[in-house]
Amino acid sequence: MAEPVRREYLRLTDMVNRDNSFYARVKSGADFETVRQAVAAAVGAAPEEIAITRGATEALQLLIGGYNKLKPGDAVMYADLDYDSMQYAMNWLKERRGVEVVKFDLPEPASRQAVLDAYEKALGANPKVRLLLLTHISHRTGLVVPIAEVARMAKARGIDVIVDAAHSWGQIDFSVRDLGADFVGFNLHKWIGAPVGVGFLYIAKNRIADIDRDKGDEDFAADDVRSRVHTGTVNFASVLAIPAALAFHQEIGAKAKGARLRYLRDLWVSRARAMRTLEILTPDEPGMYGALTSFRLAGKVSKAVEIRVVGDPNLNRNRKKEAT
Repeated sequence: MAEPVRREYLRLTDMVNRDNSFYARVKSGADFETVRQAVAAAVGAAPEEIAITRGATEALQLLIGGYNKLKPGDAVMYADLDYDSMQYAMNWLKERRGVEVVKFDLPEPASRQAVLDAYEKALGANPKVRLLLLTHISHRTGLVVPIAEVARMAKARGIDVIVDAAHSWGQIDFSVRDLGADFVGFNLHKWIGAPVGVGFLYIAKNRIADIDRDKGDEDFAADDVRSRVHTGTVNFASVLAIPAALAFHQEIGAKAKGARLRYLRDLWVSRARAMRTLEILTPDEPGMYGALTSFRLAGKVSKAVEIRVVGDPNLNRNRKKEAT
């Protein structure tokens, strides 16, 4: 959190702690609706398309698990760079909906055209696919996937897409309409800078019926997007501080923030590419990266490498320096 957001969060925490159940039962509903409207305006959606969640993971699990247009014999698809929890949810659809699950690998090193070709090839080879998970910015490598182009490609085949925008909104400049997707999960506690434990889901107004109500929720009408989320008591102060985070983000400006993040990223990546012992896994192609970039030791492809240094303390320091 930026300092103004942190101070507002603390103020709101004190208020909730003081008013407690009275606030929860009497005032929170109207305040949460004000927050929902602020989020919708900022992301370029209608308020009735937005529901606040505890993060992108919850939002995406609700969208994936609640998508009700699948039937036995259909297939769903995701890529190797998609977030682990979302892969689990897609795998669960085999049990939940009786569908096949297809996973494929994105190219390495990646380029815009290579990514588009990979999705074209994977979709062409799997005509039973009816649902595709897309990740806007990979948490693994920082690769920015050209979502709108892949979404058009999928829709031309009658395939719906669910977009994981956990890392993208606030890191790069876009509105939800730019993605060309009817179902999107967002974080607010990452690059927007809201308190931990807040995000939201987006469902296009004409597609709400295609996502099941969350565990039969009856607090809201069946055609109300908020019935797709039922989490019980939440951290009120975290939700109420969202407008402060949005205001701070907008004061900087999404374009300025994105430019600064890419500048800082380029500072170290330009030097790291000269190191023969490292492999940079994220392209420098404009539009294909943001703040995040990952690297690995050359030729090492396991999930993690642990370096342990033992022995003489002076030698130890030298080896740590070399390892770093």
